[in-house]
Parts: sequence; structure tokens; C-alpha cells
Amino acid sequence: MNSVRIRFWRRVLFLLLGMMMLSAAFADITVRDDTGAAVTLQAPAHRIVSLAPHVTELLYAAGAGSDVVGASAYSDYPAAAKSLPRIGNGAGLDIEAIVALRPDLIVGWQSGNPPWQVEKLRKLGFPVFMTEPRRLDDVADLLTRLGKLTGTQAVAAKAAGDFRRHEAQLRTRFSGRTTVSVFYQILDNSLITVNSRHIISDVIRLCGGRNVFAELPVLTPRVDMEAVLRKNPQAILASGYEPLWPEWHDRWRNWPMLSAVAHDGLFLIPADLIDRQTPRILLGAERVCAVLDRVRARLRISAKH
Repeated sequence: MNSVRIRFWRRVLFLLLGMMMLSAAFADITVRDDTGAAVTLQAPAHRIVSLAPHVTELLYAAGAGSDVVGASAYSDYPAAAKSLPRIGNGAGLDIEAIVALRPDLIVGWQSGNPPWQVEKLRKLGFPVFMTEPRRLDDVADLLTRLGKLTGTQAVAAKAAGDFRRHEAQLRTRFSGRTTVSVFYQILDNSLITVNSRHIISDVIRLCGGRNVFAELPVLTPRVDMEAVLRKNPQAILASGYEPLWPEWHDRWRNWPMLSAVAHDGLFLIPADLIDRQTPRILLGAERVCAVLDRVRARLRISAKH
């Protein structure tokens, strides 16, 4: 009798486990994007359109690169992304091209894509996941969420873990160092910078720097030369179109009263390593940390004399 009962309950258990596995296989996938909106898929996405270069890079890092069927202009990393069909750029999206690709997931950029076009894609029935990473840890979190949407959780979890370990190593190494005041310039004659809510400001903090325009209310505000002179930063960092660097550098040399000029604290950080919210931003952070250490050394030498 006992053996009969055992066999009976074993069958029941196997049946329940099978039902649970079947239910899980067909369960919807729901993930919240960076705007707080819930994005629901009936199955992992396998035809993905990326609306920004950093999104393309994140998808590849999360293990979903082979499922990306279209990407925005300047999606050039990794190398495989260069051959993807283009569906527009920061100025606007080619809605017809996106529709023709029949995506089952569209991943966009809240600050970089025209809101009315994103809304149009939603009204056409496409699931749209918007990104807007403001802190370094947001990059790791995005990798995890994209991995869930694309069914590449294992690869995404490893990438997120590697990112967090790298960030922690930099934080441990550079925390407690003398603070360096920094003006970050997005290479432009209008002197566009970033405030404290921008991820670049988080990189500056990681390296023991202080963004002199952190308090401004706009994410990427325009400032004038008088404001920079008043702040008198000890370091000036720039990104943007690298061939313009010599011109940019010479222009700052016209202001020798600035501490950053007096102590040779003018540095170009490659845009792809600092402007894109991807795992490579920590490579940009390594460069920022290194140049701020050079500024600290020059300031110490200057103080002794």
C-alpha cells in the first residue's frame, strides 16, 4: 500500500512540475524601463531595433547582438554593428524602415529620440523600452533588464557583474583623494556642459573630481566664458569631434588666468568612452581618473614653489 501511495504522489508531483514548466515557458516577460513604464513581451525578443548607439552596444554586451536587426546611425561598436541596417539618427527616425524590419522589441533613448516618433511606434503596436541611465550602476542594471527581455540572462548577468566589479575597483582606488574641480565640455563653441544628474558627472565623482556646474538645473546646459572664469576649474575635460581638439586646446590657452590652463590641466577624453552609457564608459573613467591624478601632482608641485 505504501509503495502504491508513493507512486501515486510521485506521479502527481511530476504532473505539477510539468505544468509549472509549461506555464513558465508561456509566461509573459514584463520589465520596467527607465521611464517607469512596464514593457511586456509574450516571449524573448529576437527581432530588435536599436534607436541609439549606446543601446546597440548594450544589446551586444547583454548577449543579444545576433538578434538586432536594425540600428541608428553611428552604431559602430562592436564591429558587427557597423553592418546593421540604419533606421535614422538623433535628429529623427525612419518609421517606415523600422516597420519594415518587423521588430518584436524597440529599444530607445529618452533624451535622444524625438518623443512624438517614439509615441507613434507605440501606437503602431510595437513594444518600446526606453533607456536613460544617469548613474554608473544604471548601466549594469540595464544590462540585466535587457537580458531578461531577450532571453540572454546568463550573459547579461556576467556583463553586469564584471561592470560592477570594475567600478568598485576604481572607486576603492580613487576614493579619498584630493578633490579636483572640473569643467566638462562637450566639444562645442557654445560651451555645453553637464549637471550633477548626468552620468558623466558620476564618472567625475568616481575619480575624486567635482563638477563645477553640478548645480545647474538642465541636464546639458550651455554656459558662457564668464561663468567658467568665475568657477576657475583646476581641470578642463572635453569630448567630441577629435580633429577639433587642437583648435579647442589653443582657444583655452588664451585664458592663462584659469587654473586648468596654468597647470596644464586640459584633456581630451575620447567621446565613445565617456559619452556612451555602456560598459566601455569605465574605460573612459580610467582615463579621467588618470588625468585628474596628473592635475593633483602638478598642483602639489605648484604649491611647493
